[in-house]
Amino acid sequence: MDKHKIKTSCLINNYNYAEFVSDAIDSALNQTVKFDEIIVVDDASTDNSAEVLTRFTKIDNIKCIFKEKNQGQLSSFNEGFLAATGEIIFFLDADDIYEPQYLETALNFYKRRSECDFLFCAYKKFGAEEGIFQADAVDLDLGYSVIRTLCNGEWIGSITSTLSIRREIIRKFLPIPKTEDWRVRADDCLVWGASLVGAKKFYMSNPLVMYRIHQNNQYHNKKFLDIDKNYEYKRFWNRNSLFNYIIQKNHFSLPLLLAFTSLYELKTIPCPKLKDFISYLKIIFLFESNIYWKIKGIILLFNYFLKILMAGKLKNSSQ
Repeated sequence: MDKHKIKTSCLINNYNYAEFVSDAIDSALNQTVKFDEIIVVDDASTDNSAEVLTRFTKIDNIKCIFKEKNQGQLSSFNEGFLAATGEIIFFLDADDIYEPQYLETALNFYKRRSECDFLFCAYKKFGAEEGIFQADAVDLDLGYSVIRTLCNGEWIGSITSTLSIRREIIRKFLPIPKTEDWRVRADDCLVWGASLVGAKKFYMSNPLVMYRIHQNNQYHNKKFLDIDKNYEYKRFWNRNSLFNYIIQKNHFSLPLLLAFTSLYELKTIPCPKLKDFISYLKIIFLFESNIYWKIKGIILLFNYFLKILMAGKLKNSSQ
């Protein structure tokens, strides 16, 4: 038995995707390195999802959870996490697919970068639209992002099916009781929550997830956006409520020396971009209450920018 083996869980959330969910489960089953467990949470689907999922219940490493009441995506994340036992949790929407090498490649990344707490990867779009989405052409160490998330609400991550997170990080914010606020787009809770509790984030440039584009995608459904023009406003207030819950649960607040802590957080990014410096400049300028430390922090930030620039470590945002 491999003492260094990392136990993995794949959480699949499903609601009325009977036509797609088999493909998602098969893609998780057919990995070159097998998942220790695959947990499918059905959010009280009204189609024939239950019939489809029942076919998989005889497979040893698959567990299906059938909820009696529809409560949305966050509720499914909560249920799936509470049932999972893996050291690293992989998330998969029921309409998406993993490439066969995804888990093996991700695990090698985690083993190579043992400090990685949160990993997201590039993905391929298929279905109604095709193409490859890459945040960058190379793998990236994105450092820590507690302060920039808390102050600026920055969203450092990607779609649900590209995400994997260490259990020790997720347990600091899941389960989240605010299920009604996050019936859809609950990946916001994963992305923001991981940042707030101190996850060190990495990006993997290999597009090993297939993101299905179809008429029911919230991200690509113009009808949904037209119907709910106030969605982003609601999301802003839901975000604030989410942040308050996670802050209270983990008993933390903004540091007294915000300017210095912001600079230290920036330095956890080996090759920062210009936008990273601008982000921390905004934080120091707007949130540092002490005028002396505000000015000193801005000077130190500018000096560090010059140092990175002269060393050739400033990453081009277009790369």
